[in-house]
Amino acid sequence: MPDNVPNGGIPKSVARLAQTRKTPFLAINKKMILRKLDQLQRAMPDARIFYALKTNSHRRIAKMLQDAGTGFEISSEEELDLLLRCGVSPQRIISSNPLKSPQFIRAAHAAGVKYFAFDSPDEIEKLSRFAPGSSVYVRLSVSNEGSQWPLGGKFGVETEQAVELITRASKGPLVPCGITFHVGSQCTDEMSWVSAIKKGRLVWNAVEREGISLWMLNIGGGFPIEYTESIPPIDRIASVIEETLRQEFPTGVEIFVEPGRAVVGEAGILASTVIAKAKRNGQDWIYLDVGVFNGLMESIGGFRYSMVADRNGPVRKWVVAGPSCDSFDVISNEVDLPELQIGDKVYISSAGAYTTAYASRFNGFPIPKIYFV
Repeated sequence: MPDNVPNGGIPKSVARLAQTRKTPFLAINKKMILRKLDQLQRAMPDARIFYALKTNSHRRIAKMLQDAGTGFEISSEEELDLLLRCGVSPQRIISSNPLKSPQFIRAAHAAGVKYFAFDSPDEIEKLSRFAPGSSVYVRLSVSNEGSQWPLGGKFGVETEQAVELITRASKGPLVPCGITFHVGSQCTDEMSWVSAIKKGRLVWNAVEREGISLWMLNIGGGFPIEYTESIPPIDRIASVIEETLRQEFPTGVEIFVEPGRAVVGEAGILASTVIAKAKRNGQDWIYLDVGVFNGLMESIGGFRYSMVADRNGPVRKWVVAGPSCDSFDVISNEVDLPELQIGDKVYISSAGAYTTAYASRFNGFPIPKIYFV
């Protein structure tokens, strides 16, 4: 059987789990994670990969990626502790969140983490105080056009301020090493990376004129995966990125990349159970034991998941909602499914990223357990 849920098929391993395990649960295909990682490494052979641990921080995933030689990007003491307990070398850990607590900076620096992002004078001051000698890189604000989950506004600075911040950082106990940006999550427009790389080059040139030599460009993450619509293949996106890097940056520049969704997203299938049905204002509703709050938070941002049931028959449109008493808990207003009965199973594909990571126990409903297949 295939690893995921294409063409209405349900992997036998997941279906067997659903017969004996309580739902909701998230089934993770270990081999697919390694295949996705290998695909990205082949597409960008000269880049250093740092898995964005926030995407899915299960210990077994971290250990698997550590064994594969991957680096990690983190933001918190808990993430740091997890990696250290897994035996990850601090030299393979970076922190690209430009808003870090003093406690985290102090702990990461004491552990031996060397790379930190910044995008404000206050962050420079914190890093200078709690992580002197660190290699630091400025977060550049770039267009998030083409991304389904934009990350602009909260982070990043424009070109002129980026130059000022790098110059300021160079006068203290820090070592400015490069530039980072993020085009937004689930980005399907490769030109977003092109524009961001070219903008980064402008900053690079400006700080060189100030006598500051940089050596690293971190192009972030944002690589898309298959949900319900077709996406450009990772090879095509990577090819455009690689060509732009060759045109814009001198040889010898170290390239960092921070994939998350692209590594684990398609490896996960969320198994759920129909707990209720209703007809409201002419629409057919089904209610699952997993919803927006305990697993499918990204649906509020417009993410549409492919769903398949373990029952055959003619399909029609359903509104699919979660189990909580909050009317905001609607996963999708239009899903093609057959006539379902209470107790039937519904499988949600491409659910390995930002599902259990975002989940809460709101209303007392459980966060899905994770099983590996």
